[in-house]
Amino acid sequence: MKNMKKLMGIGMSSMIALSLAACSGNDEAGSDGGEKVTLDFWAFGATNYEELVEEYEAENPNVDIKFRTTETEEHHNGLFTALAAGNGAPDIAALEVDQLDKFKEAQDRFENLYDLGAKDVQDQYLEWKWNTGEDQSGDFLYGLPTDIGPKALYYRVDLFEEAGLPTDPEGVSALINSPEAFKEAGIKLKEATGKPFVDSMEMAYRAYIDASPETYLNPEGELLIEESGNAAKKAYDYAVELYEAGIVGKLDMWTPEWANGVNTGEFAAELGAGWLKGWMEGNAPDAVGKWRVATLPTEFAANWGGSYISIPSETDHPQEAYDFVEWLVSPENQLKSFQSKGLFPSATSVYDMEEFKTNEDEFFGGQVTSTVFAQAAQDIEGSVFKGVKYFPVQQEIMNALDNVRNGGDPEEEWQAAVKRAKDLMSR
Repeated sequence: MKNMKKLMGIGMSSMIALSLAACSGNDEAGSDGGEKVTLDFWAFGATNYEELVEEYEAENPNVDIKFRTTETEEHHNGLFTALAAGNGAPDIAALEVDQLDKFKEAQDRFENLYDLGAKDVQDQYLEWKWNTGEDQSGDFLYGLPTDIGPKALYYRVDLFEEAGLPTDPEGVSALINSPEAFKEAGIKLKEATGKPFVDSMEMAYRAYIDASPETYLNPEGELLIEESGNAAKKAYDYAVELYEAGIVGKLDMWTPEWANGVNTGEFAAELGAGWLKGWMEGNAPDAVGKWRVATLPTEFAANWGGSYISIPSETDHPQEAYDFVEWLVSPENQLKSFQSKGLFPSATSVYDMEEFKTNEDEFFGGQVTSTVFAQAAQDIEGSVFKGVKYFPVQQEIMNALDNVRNGGDPEEEWQAAVKRAKDLMSR
């Protein structure tokens, strides 16, 4: 029955994709007598793209863009099904960065944006963000950069003050300037307040792993975590170290308990991406004015999240699709997306725009957090290769950390996680 439901789900996705394909690429006479081009654009999550689509259509009356947005998993599953079938993909599709490597394995199903003019705008974007959108050779570009997720240190002013730690962002950044200093600050806060410094084992683990250029797999698909000194073991050991120091909480992100902890101050710090700011503003009403944001130690400088806009090769109008995508992710429109939905820009010129530099956040006590995340984005040194099985392998390591939290021996749990990862890779 479970398999039957899965097959029915896949079948339904294919039927939806095929029905959309029937509408895709239909052209008719435009208002000025020229050919009117119709483009299907699939995206996910909360963006302001529907507003920008209307703006583009008003400026380009011969272009009709049919925009749809769904949840992240539904979007990527439907797109992958359509691409695999060779029928039903849209003209334009957003790709989340953590899903990107899966789609890179279907390179022939995408237009190379370098063939459509992308070289002309490459210098407008963060180098590491742009490079992540390329293939291994650097000759093929899957998508133009949209938003990013630079990480920073979210911290509770009231708990830092109670612990005698600095409370201004500059002072916090100056004090917590290394992994060792991070731990020392956490111990001091726990002793003074009785509360954990960070919320969860996941956050403690992600401190290092998100910043590592190599994680679990290399581009050849080989497992790296057995190698001596690999990044995953380093991150795992650091998380265990913080836990054994008593400064890691027992919450899990996105649970009701975690959300309540953000709201009421059950922990003092979070190593979060720029998009977390929007979630906090909408879900922690009792915490208004109690959080601030500071830069992380350079060893923890990393990106968590973000997207690209691609053009599947099924399109009948690659150049028209590209012209829209280039316009959509231009610096001026990335500023609009940031102001409207909090999508953090990857176009570096936005960081110097007055509207960006003076964007005060009431939730964060009037702090201009945008400049902190801009600095964090520019501290990132390179892109991170993840690979198709990144998340299954990571889940095995997270299972090991959960077991440690419940009394398991750290080394035994690590070895068990490596074995499970190897078994997973052999399937």
